[in-house]
Amino acid sequence: MAKILLLSTSPRKNGNTMTILAEMAKTIEEKGSEAEIVSFAGKEFRGCKACYACKKLGKCAIDDDANGLILKVKEADGFIIGAPVYFGTARGEAMNFLQRLAMVSYGGERFLKGKVGGPFAVARRGGHTATIQEMLMFFFINGMVVPGADYWNMGFGREPGEVEKDREGMENLKTFAANVADLVEKLK
Repeated sequence: MAKILLLSTSPRKNGNTMTILAEMAKTIEEKGSEAEIVSFAGKEFRGCKACYACKKLGKCAIDDDANGLILKVKEADGFIIGAPVYFGTARGEAMNFLQRLAMVSYGGERFLKGKVGGPFAVARRGGHTATIQEMLMFFFINGMVVPGADYWNMGFGREPGEVEKDREGMENLKTFAANVADLVEKLK
């Protein structure tokens, strides 16, 4: 059975990012794959120091919550990352984690190459496309495969649960999750 890891980079354990991921997980499981959601709430992800110790260690030299999650990504067949928009861009922890994940992969066996997944963004009003583009750069530079959906991977909402009112966004994000699951299965 294929496994797809779903990452919520929101500091809110039950915010809109998690609401979307819960729906995506249902969709992935309906497709016959395993879905695991991991929340960044309460975790710390410092920025990469470009020390290149990961080339020798096989893991990041910084001692925080990243290494365990990097291993989960490595073991998964695909992963989706969701970020709330903060001041027009992805939260710092989201990009800190993605950059460190990329360095560990680059420094070793390039385990991200060919892995399926992609990002989505959720915000009250704007900054979605800039956030998606910022995170997409990570997927592309690592040789990953990003399927599309019916529209951009975004949801609208500010207060917890508000994103559920964005029916078009929710349906599109479930389509994206289904496409990730289908593609993982085809490539497996």
